[in-house]
Amino acid sequence: MAGEELIELKFRLFDGTDIGPNKYNPSSSIGSLKEVIVSQWPKDKENGPKTISDVKLINAGKILENSKTLAECRIPVGDLPGGVITMHVVVQPPISEKKNAEKLVADSPTNRCSCSIL
Repeated sequence: MAGEELIELKFRLFDGTDIGPNKYNPSSSIGSLKEVIVSQWPKDKENGPKTISDVKLINAGKILENSKTLAECRIPVGDLPGGVITMHVVVQPPISEKKNAEKLVADSPTNRCSCSIL
């Protein structure tokens, strides 16, 4: 991998602020990038991610999978040599099992007859 150039990335948060830019190896996994985001999340921001499963990374309109590498996720259209790629960060903490079960019960249709007797 000696011939591969590092990819310069910055991560755009919900309020328009950024983490980075920093340079990453193309063989870096999306999961490892999410670990960087969790560790460098600004302490003054509310609703920060606690784990990498709370973070979604979006590049060129696609949600990136943890198991993929940067090289596999790169979108060649618009790539500029030496340019910084901006990835958007969405924090979505998982819903707890209790809340999820309550939501399913609340959303389920009730058994009611909709017949009309004339």
